[in-house]
Amino acid sequence: MASIAETSQAATRRRSRNPVLHFVGRLFREKPLGAVCAVIFVLFLLCGIFADLIAPYGYNQIAPLKRLRPPSLDFPFGTDNLGRDMLSRCIYGAQLSVIIGFCAAGIATVISIVLGIVSGYLGGKFDLVVQRFVDAWMSFPDLIILIVVVSVVGPGMIQIICTLGLLLGIAGSRIIRGAVVSVRENMYVHAAQSTGASTFRVLWRHILPNVMAPVIVLFTTRVGTVILAESGLSFLGLGVPPPAPTWGGLLSGSGRTYMLQGPWLALAPGLCLTVVVYATNMFGDALRDLLDPRMRGSR
Repeated sequence: MASIAETSQAATRRRSRNPVLHFVGRLFREKPLGAVCAVIFVLFLLCGIFADLIAPYGYNQIAPLKRLRPPSLDFPFGTDNLGRDMLSRCIYGAQLSVIIGFCAAGIATVISIVLGIVSGYLGGKFDLVVQRFVDAWMSFPDLIILIVVVSVVGPGMIQIICTLGLLLGIAGSRIIRGAVVSVRENMYVHAAQSTGASTFRVLWRHILPNVMAPVIVLFTTRVGTVILAESGLSFLGLGVPPPAPTWGGLLSGSGRTYMLQGPWLALAPGLCLTVVVYATNMFGDALRDLLDPRMRGSR
């Protein structure tokens, strides 16, 4: 009897624990690399949100007498050819990356959820038509579509967000559809259908909550993909127009022109881009391993 009581008390304590703190503890305990990348991801997010408070100088504040200064205590990332502080410009570039990355990834995730859930649940001819359209869409190179759309509508933040959201959302619906196809065969879905629940109620109350794990992972990985795509467009001169400092624009402008005189002009935005994209992808992989029940065999 004592063992039964102790077991029930332990189960009660497990249920009463904060699920968020429990998940964070599992992340640091089971996925230390993913936890470090999660910290980098949060720091990147905070830098983007509070860029106006963190940056020591304005992103376009010019000091001609301090041009091409190497990294020092006053300018940790050095200065560019016009005397602008590279650290401040990289921080403001993080702000643009946060806005574009999260907005485009959010739009892409919503489109993936709508297409994937409806297509996977209804099935039949509707699913066949939608999946053939997705196949045709995915056959086009992403960068070519981006270049064509931005060349037609013009460069700008809104254009990039909408284009990347639509482009990645349609392609990502295949992942959500695969999860929905496996979930719709569960008994609780059949029970809801047998009680006369509407299609919308089944999708909202039973299908969507049970595919949230791949949705969260899809969102985090899409953030890194969007940042990398936006940097590529800015490097080609089709991203957010100057004087707004984007990491790709910093690499393409003064970073490429004065690379031999000041290597830090290319190293600073390049390292920021590499670290953030790597941390975002590794954090997404850690979330997948922790949220997907099929990946918990080691436990």
